Amino acid sequence: MTEVLLAVGTRKGLFLGRRTGGGSGASWVFDDHPYFNAQAVYAVAIDTRGDTPRLLASGDSAHWGPSVFHSDDLGRTWTEPSAPAVKFPKDTGTSLERVWQLHPAAAEPDVVYAGTEPAALYRSEDRGETFELCRPLWEHPTRSQWVPGGGGEGLHTVLTDARDPRALTVAVSTAGVFRSADAGASWAPANHGVSAVFLPDPDPEFGQCVHKVARDAVDPDRLYLQNHWGVYRSDDGGGRWTDIGDGLPSTFGFGVATHPRRGDTAYVFPITADADRVPADHRCRVFRTQDAGKSWEPLSRGLPEGDHYGTVLRDALCTDDADPAGVYFGNRNGEVYASADDGDSWRQLASHLPDVLCVRAAVVG
Repeated sequence: MTEVLLAVGTRKGLFLGRRTGGGSGASWVFDDHPYFNAQAVYAVAIDTRGDTPRLLASGDSAHWGPSVFHSDDLGRTWTEPSAPAVKFPKDTGTSLERVWQLHPAAAEPDVVYAGTEPAALYRSEDRGETFELCRPLWEHPTRSQWVPGGGGEGLHTVLTDARDPRALTVAVSTAGVFRSADAGASWAPANHGVSAVFLPDPDPEFGQCVHKVARDAVDPDRLYLQNHWGVYRSDDGGGRWTDIGDGLPSTFGFGVATHPRRGDTAYVFPITADADRVPADHRCRVFRTQDAGKSWEPLSRGLPEGDHYGTVLRDALCTDDADPAGVYFGNRNGEVYASADDGDSWRQLASHLPDVLCVRAAVVG
C-alpha cells in the first residue's frame, strides 16, 4: 500500500500527515501534535535516496536560534547535532538568521545543500548532519550590491542536476539566479530576460527579486521561474528566460512547482499584487500549464468558492512522486489542501494551523 508523507512547516511547529491508498480510497491521518513546538519551520526535506528515508527540518527558536534537525523514523523522533549544523565562520563577521532551504542533491547520495539568510549556500556530505560554507558564492564580487527584499536576503532555491553533480543553480531574493558549472568553485548570474520592474534599470545582470525556480521532470534544461512580477521559462538551464505569464490573472506570486514525471507541466498560485498580497481575484485557485507555459488553466474543484484571502508562500506549493501525482499547498490562513489526481480536484486536509511556511511530500512506503 502506498504511503505518502506530508510535512507542513508553520510559524509554530512542524505538522506531519500520512496518506495511505490512492484515489477515492485515500485516507489521511495527522500526528496528534506538532514537532518543534513554537519554532518557525522554514524548510523541510524528505530525502528518499537511501535505504531509510531521512527527514530534515530547519527549526528557528526565538530563544536558542536556528538549527537543522534530522529524523530517520519518518519524524517520530528527531536528532539535533551537538554543534550547530549550519553556522557562519567567524571571519565572515556575520551570523545565521535562518535556513530557508534544504535540498538533497540529485546526483550525490549523501550530499545535502542548505540555503540561508544572509544569502549563502552550504554543502553537507553526511546527509545533513554537518555543513560547510560555499565561499566562492559568499565572496562573489556582486555580493556588496545585493539588497534584501521585503522578506530578507535569503537563498531560497537550490537545484542540482542528476546528469552532472558539478552543476548547481541557486536563487536569492533579491539578487536573482546564479549558476555554477564547477561544483561551486565559480558562479555567474543567470537572469537574462527576467525583469526587475522595481529598479531604475529593469533589465540588470543581477538584482532581480526571484521568488522560486523549479525544474521540468522530463527536460532538465527547462526551468520555471516565479518572479516579483513575472512568470518565466528557460530552455537552456537559465541562460535565457522567456515570459510565459499570458493567461494568468496575475503574474505576481511566490511558489512554482513541477509535475514529478510529466514534462511541460508546472503549477503556480497567482497573487493579486506586491502591494495586495491575496489570491488573484480573491479566489482560491492553482493554475497549471501542460504545454510549458503556452496556456494556463485554473484548478479549483473542491477548493473554497467564495472570497478567499489565503496567501501561498514560496515553499508552500509542492508535488509528490506518487502516480497519479499529488499536489499540495498551504496558506497563511493555516489551511492545507491536497490533490491526489495531478491537481484536477482538491480536498482540505487541515485548517486553523499557524502560518504555513513550507510544504513537502513524498512517497515513503
